Formats: sequence, C-alpha cells, structure tokens
Amino acid sequence: MPAKIVHVDPQSPAEKAGISAGWWLQKINGHAIRDVLDYKFYSYDSRLELTLSQEKDGEQKSLSIGKAEGEPLGLDFETYLMDKQRSCANKCVFCFIDQLPKGMRSSLYFKDDDARLSFLMGNYISMTNLSEADVQRIIAMHISPLNVSIHTTNPALRSRMLGNPRGGESLEYLRRFAQAGLRIMGQIVVCPGWNDGEELERTLEDLAAMHPSIAHVALVPVGLTRHREGLEPLRPVGKEKARQIIGVVDKAREKCLKTCGEAFFYAADEFYLKAGLPLPGEEYYNGYPQLENGVGLMSLFRQELQGALLMAEPTENPPAFLIATGVSAAPFMEEMVALCKEKCPALQGRVQPVKNDFFGHGVDVAGLLTGGDIIRQVKDVLRPGEELWIPDCMLRHGETVFLDDVSVEEMEQSLGTKVRVLPVDGGAFCDAIFPWEE
Repeated sequence: MPAKIVHVDPQSPAEKAGISAGWWLQKINGHAIRDVLDYKFYSYDSRLELTLSQEKDGEQKSLSIGKAEGEPLGLDFETYLMDKQRSCANKCVFCFIDQLPKGMRSSLYFKDDDARLSFLMGNYISMTNLSEADVQRIIAMHISPLNVSIHTTNPALRSRMLGNPRGGESLEYLRRFAQAGLRIMGQIVVCPGWNDGEELERTLEDLAAMHPSIAHVALVPVGLTRHREGLEPLRPVGKEKARQIIGVVDKAREKCLKTCGEAFFYAADEFYLKAGLPLPGEEYYNGYPQLENGVGLMSLFRQELQGALLMAEPTENPPAFLIATGVSAAPFMEEMVALCKEKCPALQGRVQPVKNDFFGHGVDVAGLLTGGDIIRQVKDVLRPGEELWIPDCMLRHGETVFLDDVSVEEMEQSLGTKVRVLPVDGGAFCDAIFPWEE
C-alpha cells in the first residue's frame, strides 16, 4: 500500500532530494512499503532508490538519494504506523480495560496488540493476531527486542486465560523467535488459582530454557477493579500469596544463576509491598531492565535519592509540601521524606495516601489514581502554604490530565494551591526540596 507524505523534515535527505508533502511513497529499493517497519528497515541503507507518485495511483517515478547509513530519510506520514493500529482479539480473564467503568474517554477502551508497536514503542503483545507472514517478516528483519505477554507456557491454560484458542498455538511463535535469536522481554500477570504455584514453576522453567533469547521476564500481580460485573471471578494477590510467588521467583532465579550465570526473572515491587517484605537492593535488578512493569522503581528511586542527598546543601527555607500517592507506595514515600529530613530537620514534608474510590480500594497504585479522588481526599488535610506534589505517572503521557479527565489546572483551582508534578526520579525529588543555587 502506498503511503501519503504529509511532511518533509527541513534539511533532511528527502527535502534535499526535492521530495514534497502530498507525494506518495510506493517503494524503496524495489520493496513495497506497507507500514512503518518496512519504511524504517528499507530506508536504513546509504543508497536508496525511491519510487514515488504525485497521486496515490498516479504515474510513478524513481528518485535516487544518498545519505549516511542509518540517517533518517525525513518523511512523515498520515499516521505513525502508516497503517491502521491492530487491536487485540483476546478476551483475557485479567484484562484491565474490561474492568473500566463506562463514560471514560474512548481512547482508554482501545485494546492494542500490535507487534510493530512492541518493537517501536515497547508495547506488549500476545502474538495471537500474528499471521504466518507477520512471523516470517519479524524473523527476516530480525525485529528485536519484542515485548511479549506470556502469562503461562501451558498451551491449554494460556488459551483459557486469553479467551482465545490461538493463545496456546501462538506459543510456537515464541519458540521460533527464540530460535531465530530475537531478544524477548516477557511479562507474566499472575492470577491466583490460574497460573501460580506449579503452573508458574513450569512456566519459569520453560522460559529459562529459552535464555538468552528470553532476556528478562517481569511478574506482576493481577489488578482488579470494582467494575467486574459479568467477568470471570478472580482472586486478588494477598499477603501470603505474594510471599509464595516471591518464593517461586527466588527459586527460579537461584537456578538460573547456577545454569545461566544470571538471574532474569523479576517480581514487581507490588509483590513485596503486598507481602510486607523489604524491597530488594540494586543487585537484584541487573540494571533495571523492567522499570516499565514496575520492577525496581522504588529501589532505583531510593538509590537516586541517596546519591543526590550526598551532593545536596540544606536550605534555610525548605518547601512545605504534601505528597499524594497510592496506598501501597505511601509508606515508602514516608521513608524517603524521612531521609530528606535527616539532611534538613526543618523540612515540612508529609505524605497522604489516597484510596482509589474510582476503581475500587483493591487498586492501590499511584498511577491509577484519578484527579477527583485526590481532590476529595486531600482538600481537608492540606495545610495553608503547602504545595501538593504528585508523580507524573498519574497523568496521561505528555499531558496534564488524569484518567478521569480532571486537569492539573482544575486541581489547583479546587485546592487553592500549586500542584507540582514530579518525575518518578529520586534525583528530581531531591532537587525539588534542595534546589541548586545559581
């Protein structure tokens, strides 16, 4: 399918070659361009022969371009994928989107399962909507790393958990990707009574056998909202279950250290919080490869904060602030504030755990809090002169809007104070308290 060019980057190889917006890209070096993967793969070389047309089905002409190997060609298209985004064909028993209440913005209900976004954006895929042609192209182009939602290596169980008979069949793709030497980042959503216990032990053993292609695997607990009418009954991960799962992971890690020389299974921070166990140290995480899955975020935050505090200078006028965060993270953030108070005893910093009334109290992570819940629960405890500090994971990526479409500006107006949005970064947290002097 030809792709319409909507913008040409200034000073790019494409602009220097005379290409204009409105033209249609047909081929690169004789290869038809179907989507962004074809475009990026075939435009990597230093010598390119582009086939273009000024109408979608118009007369085609060739244009030669020379550039540095790997240098972007400089073309932008109507959509990033140059194609429609592929939606999920599964009905997973643990799907969080199925547990959303009605009336939220439409984009939140879209279920993505696109292998191209797995490579380009780090999205996780189930592999159930891949065709044989897709698999062959991924292997031929050596598209890596791939982020795969695995959950279990038991074919029958995976089909049941994904609500799709292809759930089990598509595990063969995982083995083929591993045999081809692709790097795979895995994810397992642990559902008590489904894929824990012996099933989890089997899964980790099977995945260990595919190392090093299976590079890292994160285990996260199932998230359950109060909006589960008509859905498969599931049990939350409680204290004892969290400890059992950590035990299974630790056992698998110990075996991997002996057989592979490294441990590449990681239990998410949530498991340790639910289990009431201390978070692992830096050495557990091997460079923190699974931060996007909430694996090691707190350990890294502590490490960053401790390092930054060594360089920080106490201030005579420390800010007064109230941190709004999820119930699970509140004790940890209290510890972090206490570390800062050791540096500056006059610091007026507090932490307010916010219960998730919107999704249900079983959802206790900061990233799923809504603006409305924060406003209602903070309004009566906020002291005069205090700023409200929140982590940026609460907001839509790149924007200032919460999941319930409340904006930061609206929150400031409702609370009558400044709302400061901070990255989940210990150094940035330290700098907010102890700013560098010019």
